[in-house]
Parts: sequence; structure tokens; C-alpha cells
Amino acid sequence: MRPLLPGDLDQATRALIPLPPGAWAAQAARLVTAADVADRFRKRTGRAHPAWGDGSLMAAALLIGPRGQTRWCDATYCAALVAVLSALDHRRHRAP
Repeated sequence: MRPLLPGDLDQATRALIPLPPGAWAAQAARLVTAADVADRFRKRTGRAHPAWGDGSLMAAALLIGPRGQTRWCDATYCAALVAVLSALDHRRHRAP
């Protein structure tokens, strides 16, 4: 996955908001995996992945569909952001 920027976290968080909170962890994990796969594809082929974009978390989030509109850093946004950060932390600590 490409290095994270603030926009990556924001778009991934907004991708979770329309879902029920119980589905956030699984969707966040799918986004992180999609960004990883897309980045490997981009490095191998020199092109963006057709389904998951350029390997950034933002591209993966933007390509999955509608994003939630909420006030930045309200309780819902913060809870969804925690799910994204947890998925990223899990990816970082898993065995290579």
C-alpha cells in the first residue's frame, strides 16, 4: 500500500459510515487489503488496478461506492476512524 496521507484516512472513514457499525471492521480490513493488492499490481504492471485503483487507501475507498456525509470528527466519524486505524494496525503487525 502506498504511504498514508490524511485524505486516505478521511475517505476510508467516510466509506465506512453508511454501513452498520458492526460491519466497519470487516470493510476496513477489505479496504486495506484492496489497497495492498492494487499497489502490488501497480508496481508490477505500471498501471492502476482496474477495481481498486493506484494502491492508495483513498483510491480503494473512493472506488467502493457512496461515502457517508458527516461532520468531520463527530462521534460517528471518530468511531469509524478507529475502525480504519485498527485495520491498518492489524496489517502492520501481521506476519510477513
